[in-house]
Amino acid sequence: MKSFLFLSLGILLGAYLVHLYDQRETPGVGDEARTLSSGPGGTLATARESIGQKMVQWHLTSDDVKSELASTGRVVRANAEVAGAKIADARIVTVIKAKYLLDRDISAIDISVDVHDGRVVLSGRVASEEIIGRAMELALETEGVSNVVSLLRIRPLN
Repeated sequence: MKSFLFLSLGILLGAYLVHLYDQRETPGVGDEARTLSSGPGGTLATARESIGQKMVQWHLTSDDVKSELASTGRVVRANAEVAGAKIADARIVTVIKAKYLLDRDISAIDISVDVHDGRVVLSGRVASEEIIGRAMELALETEGVSNVVSLLRIRPLN
């Protein structure tokens, strides 16, 4: 029963963290156009050129779309690099939180884990310096982690 509870908590936590990660602001095409047109030396023509280059790169020109619609009836594109990075970061968060759940000394609820491109940031309040060290050790041992920054604080004694 305890294993099922931890598994369920891990799945829910992982799904929530993926949701939070997806809610982060990511620049879109409109943002790029605004940045290029308002930046130093940037013009709307430069923005259009950049967007045009991406359309060719992603095979989204009108000829590409027309051809694909004629042959398959739909147009599908995926930005695999971005999706892969999000999945990898979400996997790292889930693995680290699972390690914390399995460690008797660490409270997974007290430690927040944020990951971006394999860089981990731990925050929250814990009981001792030893727990900070252990939490960092477990994070560093996780595949895909390039570095760990601890913003963990010692919880004041009551």
